[in-house]
Amino acid sequence: MRIVLTIVGKDKVGIIAKVSNILAEHGVNILNINQNIMEGFFNMVLIADMTGAAVKLQDLKDIFTALGRDIGVEIRVQSEEIFTAMHRI
Repeated sequence: MRIVLTIVGKDKVGIIAKVSNILAEHGVNILNINQNIMEGFFNMVLIADMTGAAVKLQDLKDIFTALGRDIGVEIRVQSEEIFTAMHRI
């Protein structure tokens, strides 16, 4: 299963490092990252593959919700299928 992870918030050092470390610790493979910073605001979309991951999607959502709260950004994790369906015109 592929997931889409989005992050929005005020830019600060270490956001990508913290996110990628958590994914690596749970065996989730990053496939693509697109990020930018505009006037101090950080925005990132990350696509990853959970095939063989050592964590369930809901547990990963909970981990990233807590991380987002700790570092002051909003982090959302969705299955790629749900993300695509929600953004289809």
